[in-house]
Amino acid sequence: MNKKTIVIALLAAGVLGAGGWSLYQLGLSNGMAHAPTAAPTEATGSPAATAVDPSAWGIPEGEAATRRHVESGLKGGDVDPLTGRKILYYHDPMVPGKKFESPGKSPFMDMMLVPAYAGAQGADSGTVSVSSRIQQNLGVRTGEVVSGQLAPEVAAVGTVAWNERGQYLVQARATGFIEKLHVRAVLDQVSKGQPLLDLYVPDWVAVQEDYLTARRLQGRGLETLAEGARQRMRQAGMSEAQIALVERTGQVQARMTLVAPASGAVTELMAREGGTAMMGMPLMRINDLSTVWVQAEVPESQAAQLAVGAQVSAQTPALPGEVFRGQVQALLPEVNPTTRTRKARMALANPKGKLVPGMFVQMQLKPSAQGQARATLLVPSEALVRTGKRTLVMVVEEGAFRPVEVTVGREQNGQAEILAGLSQSQKIVLSGQFLIDSEANLKGVEARLSSPSGSGSEQGPTSATQQTYRTTARVEAVAGETITLTHPEVPALKWPGMTMDFKLAPDVASRRPSAGSEIDIEFRMQEGDAPQIVQWRARQSKAMGGTQ
Repeated sequence: MNKKTIVIALLAAGVLGAGGWSLYQLGLSNGMAHAPTAAPTEATGSPAATAVDPSAWGIPEGEAATRRHVESGLKGGDVDPLTGRKILYYHDPMVPGKKFESPGKSPFMDMMLVPAYAGAQGADSGTVSVSSRIQQNLGVRTGEVVSGQLAPEVAAVGTVAWNERGQYLVQARATGFIEKLHVRAVLDQVSKGQPLLDLYVPDWVAVQEDYLTARRLQGRGLETLAEGARQRMRQAGMSEAQIALVERTGQVQARMTLVAPASGAVTELMAREGGTAMMGMPLMRINDLSTVWVQAEVPESQAAQLAVGAQVSAQTPALPGEVFRGQVQALLPEVNPTTRTRKARMALANPKGKLVPGMFVQMQLKPSAQGQARATLLVPSEALVRTGKRTLVMVVEEGAFRPVEVTVGREQNGQAEILAGLSQSQKIVLSGQFLIDSEANLKGVEARLSSPSGSGSEQGPTSATQQTYRTTARVEAVAGETITLTHPEVPALKWPGMTMDFKLAPDVASRRPSAGSEIDIEFRMQEGDAPQIVQWRARQSKAMGGTQ
């Protein structure tokens, strides 16, 4: 009885244990089914996930990413959730220069295309990357494109000169002798009406006596004789005032006094006391000082803002605190090739004669209507890189530098107006551009920017395409200059082992390897074409073609 009870108890315990295990498994399964699962980082692109750097990827990783993009429906311009970077385009690493917008299989090789990401080293041929350590060593400073206005005034400097439109010439109207000079030195100041010299004219004696004799005669018709004598005095060079003096006094006036026609300074003195003055001979030259000219040097970039008649205010260190006003009289058709300034003629009022020729003046000119202040984009002038053919600004994009061609307007006070090429708040490089040029081979990027197709590649070899690579290969087929080779992994290009087409360079095309042979090759990459073999040789044999 006891044995039977023990057996039954054991059987019951086994049944209960099996049922409990089944219930445990069932509960665990249901719990796992209803528990929240962590989505893969690749699919969700969670901000908390660590972004993957595609710069270290090889071709296998790039092909895997392309397959993932096909499955996810990604294309160029989208952001890859795994890397957190924008997809620029897709390309075949074996055929550089060809870009595709959508992922897929390469039309050139039996492989998938590889994506290129923004910010990845070498992904965008229009940008260059410089490490933060090198940027610090180069002293690179950055700033932003701002909106503002340039001051409407145009500054210029110049020197005071004689006003040639206020020049007067004193000359002899008849042949005579200079008996006395009242002004004896050049640059003497004279006033209007002041005596300049006394001139004795012998020829006037006869015509004056004829006139006086005709006036004394009495009788009908004799008035015509007096009028004829009067006309001969005019022809002899006498003025109306001198003729009136003869009529009033009734005496011969053989001497005359020449007076200053205007106030100013004697700039030329050709007469000397005791000398002979011939008819029409210039005796002295007088310049008016009530208005003076200023020959200004206006910067070439600001000359277009001026117009004839623009108002001018001027100051000179010789007369501190005094302001002279005038206007632009003429813009001369001449540019100084050394200083790159255009000459402008200013007329300044000088009522007290304080401004004299040779003085240095500084001027502020009010620009014309087209030169008035307006809202525009401004960058520091030091940010401009002038190459001779174009003007560039280094733009900072996601830690890399991109040269952007800009159109520059006016420049003033260290600020340059940007008419096209930049937008407000863009981050730009202010200093160190030329050192970045040297460090990151900016000139190659400029060449790609100027390509006619706009694809960012130059026609012809660049410094990057001149690099050569070496590997061994087995010849699968030969068709003209195209050779199909099977090669092992090429670490320098991150190529896996594969079968692909190469082309023979012209200097090695005369000798072609045979199918099935083992060869060593040296090749270089070509833009938009298969790699080019510049040298090859059979294994354990002499090199064929190229530089030995």
